[in-house]
Amino acid sequence: MRAGCSRRVFLSGLLATGFGVGASAIPDVSTQALRFGLTPVVLDDRIAFLDAWADWIERQFGRPVVFLQRSRYREILDLLLQGRLDLAWICGYPFVQNRSRLDLIAVPRFRGRPLYQSYFIVGADSQIQRLHDLEGRLFAWADPDSNSGYLYPRFRLTSDGRDPDRFFRRTFFTWGHPRSVEAVAEGLADGAAVDSYVWETLARSHPDLTAQTRVLERSPEFGFPPIVAGPALSEPDRQAIRRVLLSQVQDAGGRALLNELNLDSFSLETPDLYDDIARMAGRLPGGNGA
Repeated sequence: MRAGCSRRVFLSGLLATGFGVGASAIPDVSTQALRFGLTPVVLDDRIAFLDAWADWIERQFGRPVVFLQRSRYREILDLLLQGRLDLAWICGYPFVQNRSRLDLIAVPRFRGRPLYQSYFIVGADSQIQRLHDLEGRLFAWADPDSNSGYLYPRFRLTSDGRDPDRFFRRTFFTWGHPRSVEAVAEGLADGAAVDSYVWETLARSHPDLTAQTRVLERSPEFGFPPIVAGPALSEPDRQAIRRVLLSQVQDAGGRALLNELNLDSFSLETPDLYDDIARMAGRLPGGNGA
């Protein structure tokens, strides 16, 4: 993994240890810049791509665009709610927890729909054949604010009458779905739960990595991680950036960037797309569903 800085992209805290740069270390940027936060849903070694995407959005939006990426979902969410970011690409789980303070701007469409799944994965040569075979094993969570990498797998086990805090011999956080895939591929974990979009995108860009893993079980479909606005972004700017993202597929350069993201387009969806996630969160102790 690489951490670095370019003209429009600030990446920090991307080591597998998860020791990131705190919110107080957000770089100073022009108050006129659109500050766009990213979690590791976008692979953290794509600085050149993010620079190109920032350039494209700037040309359409008419203002400078600065991407800021953090390794932990909570860091991006806190910056967004504090008004230190304008919008962010986050997970559906923190969205439903903070729905009254966030505005749904656009939802990516993956393979034709604004949906994705959680994949339980194991090593390609593992003898594990079903989820319950992971009992007493070493398991990797992606992030405590991830639906596919934490909320859903805990809900899945709880629904089977299993205690997710006791089911595995030991668990650890990787702070990113790509790192969860790596942990299983390298034998550092017997299993993990990962974002299907991330796994499928890695299968396209890093097939040697995903070939070392096997999808054990797929979840039901959930609303795809959305792009949301925080309290700092004005209503006119919310409408403007929504128009830019929704029209990206209609521009040749925009389509090329979407292809690099392994996405079809962005679409306008309603918050009830995430009601299934909210219901799961509400049924788990400490889930804080909205």
